Amino acid sequence: MKKNFNINFMDIKSLRKILSKKGFLISRKSILVKQTSLQNLYKICIASLLIISFFYLLPGSYKFVRKTFQPNLEIENSSNQKLSQVLEGKLLDENIINDEKFSITDQDLVYQQLYGEVTEEDNLESGVRLKASVLYQLFKDTNYNLKDVRINKIAKPVEIGKLPYELKEIKNVKKRKELFIQIVLPLILEENNKILLDRKKLFAILNKNNNSKADKEWLNKKFKQYGISKKDIPTLKRRMDIIPPSMGIAQAAKETGWGTSRFALEGNALFGQWTYSDKGIKPAAAESGTTHKVMMFNVLKSSVRAYERNLNTHKSYRMMRYIRAIQRDNYGKLNSLELVDYLDNYAETGKEYTVILKKIIQQNSLTDFDDVKILPNSEAVKNLI
Repeated sequence: MKKNFNINFMDIKSLRKILSKKGFLISRKSILVKQTSLQNLYKICIASLLIISFFYLLPGSYKFVRKTFQPNLEIENSSNQKLSQVLEGKLLDENIINDEKFSITDQDLVYQQLYGEVTEEDNLESGVRLKASVLYQLFKDTNYNLKDVRINKIAKPVEIGKLPYELKEIKNVKKRKELFIQIVLPLILEENNKILLDRKKLFAILNKNNNSKADKEWLNKKFKQYGISKKDIPTLKRRMDIIPPSMGIAQAAKETGWGTSRFALEGNALFGQWTYSDKGIKPAAAESGTTHKVMMFNVLKSSVRAYERNLNTHKSYRMMRYIRAIQRDNYGKLNSLELVDYLDNYAETGKEYTVILKKIIQQNSLTDFDDVKILPNSEAVKNLI
């Protein structure tokens, strides 16, 4: 009876001593682990709250600091004004270019090249304005009609310098539209051919192991022409590409009322490009206080070249150029109905403008002209067909 009493009397402390002598380690680790885990959880919660609070307050704090310490800057979009200055020759003054306050941007480079390529060539042109009746006979004699163009995908290299005044007097809407397309289509195709020849040469140069001095000079010229100051090849490849004829015709039709506007008939302006110089036509509906005018050209092809250079270089159409590059890489051809979605900056009406362009393209089946080739006037152009 006494032996059993001694065994039951053994407490935890005695048991720990016996187990310790036997080599066992007894600790309160599990209790400590639980306490430590709770402490870590509290710390994580507090740290998480601090981080969330920091990022929640960051935008407001940034705006407050920026508003408080940064001076208010008035930003002016002077692209149209610079373009008109360059077209007048003002930005070509070396004293202006070398001024420390004057920084040459990508767009400034384009303006300088526009002056050299568009305006000088335009000044050498006078253009002859033919009557509508003469044009009808000319197209008949050369078997140039849109029905054959849609089927055979070949257009005649007919270059018309000015629109006939009689366009606005043609009552038959279908005939008026057809005459307008017959005039504008070859001009767009000719400009596209020049771009395609440059594009072909570009890829030939890029595929060479070693480039000649002439190759490098040509590349430098194109970098300036397309406004690429950093000489970035991928950017040059995106910019050096054509404008789908359907898109060009649709914009020309929208901007000129199918060739009947005062800007088109008096200034050979097919695409409503603005200028702030004296050489321009003041819009009759312009608001008081505005100084812009619609740019004038001596011949229609100069307007087409300035238009394509605008879409191929201006930052407002950067996304259009990216989508165009994707279309070319994936499908080998361009989809104007998709590209017009990215021309919302071309007009003040924004997206409404792109909707109208789509309707013009679809209602007049203008995509029929996107794969049309123009009869070659040189061996180089012949190789493009």
